[in-house]
Amino acid sequence: MKKLIFTAAILLGCLSFKAAEAQISVSLGVNIGSQPEWGPVGYDHADYYYMPDIDVYYSVPTHQYIYYQSNSWTRTTVLPARYGNYDLYHGYKVVINERNPWVRNDVYRTRYAAYRGRRDQVVIRDSRDDKYRDHWDNGKHKGWDKQKYKKDKHGDDDDQGHGNGHGHGHKD
Repeated sequence: MKKLIFTAAILLGCLSFKAAEAQISVSLGVNIGSQPEWGPVGYDHADYYYMPDIDVYYSVPTHQYIYYQSNSWTRTTVLPARYGNYDLYHGYKVVINERNPWVRNDVYRTRYAAYRGRRDQVVIRDSRDDKYRDHWDNGKHKGWDKQKYKKDKHGDDDDQGHGNGHGHGHKD
């Protein structure tokens, strides 16, 4: 009888641990709120953005740019001056959820070479999807007209081309 109770206790303990683990992974899996407003729409989680135009990575969790300089990968919180003309809001970003993607930079540079020069990606700032509400409700978009949004969303007004992410989100 003791063996049966002991086995049942272990089994229940394992099941409880698995349930708790699942809850943790779900809560840690979404990082929309920490993605920058210039990040691409359509991703509930992003570890890194790769920017093929400038061959630079951006770490979403640490808010750092990672770029190659003087034979090593460097991390900074601002892009260096040599990328001063790069437009984060219009340059194409590829989401990469892999640890240290720059280690395989040759693979990513080759794989995403065709995205260089593309300017058709919708960014979080311009999205009207409710899941990005925190980005526009907390004062980051003081010029964003919520009344116009309501009119556009309900078809009372002309859509200004926002929200069609070519597969990177959806239009309501």
